[in-house]
Amino acid sequence: MNDLWNDDAPESWRAALDRYDAVVEAQGVKRLSELDAWYRGELPALIAAREPAHVTHDELVRMTEWKMARGVWRARNLVLVRGNDADLVIRTSTEALAAVPDPRRPIAILATLAGVGPATASAAASAHAPDVYPFFDELVGAQVPGLGEVAFTPAYYARYAAAIRDRAEQLGSGWTPSMVERALWAHSGGKAGARAT
Repeated sequence: MNDLWNDDAPESWRAALDRYDAVVEAQGVKRLSELDAWYRGELPALIAAREPAHVTHDELVRMTEWKMARGVWRARNLVLVRGNDADLVIRTSTEALAAVPDPRRPIAILATLAGVGPATASAAASAHAPDVYPFFDELVGAQVPGLGEVAFTPAYYARYAAAIRDRAEQLGSGWTPSMVERALWAHSGGKAGARAT
């Protein structure tokens, strides 16, 4: 696999991003295409339509299912996420999304919910502010030079997000951190780890 991160040709990045839907489909994971279409196509508008912006309990559960379908399925985490009180999810996500564009606070606040770590927290932040927060994905982190071994910690996410924001800025032409993340994930080809079908 060639090194997309160090490729400065916008057409290489665009080609990788354009393959995203095909790579999602190629994972062969039941419901991934449906969840991905909801996550990227519907959820951002739902969040944006609310004053103040927040996610609901059902949306948090669905985001967690999307994250796990695209990566590694962790049944215990999903049980914990489902166990969160619906009002607490609204209060916590309202506080978190009000902290945008702070690079750390939204992730830290969301991660106080049961079963929510930096990756799930980043999914909510990215759905609300894709121009600031990339989704935290292990396959993407492994492609970013200088970050070291991927660790699902707030400190690692902060470095990961800063590097991806910088790369989006370097690419210019309307690139967001979310787009850079998706291009890198598609470039990796995804993975067929331990998944639920």
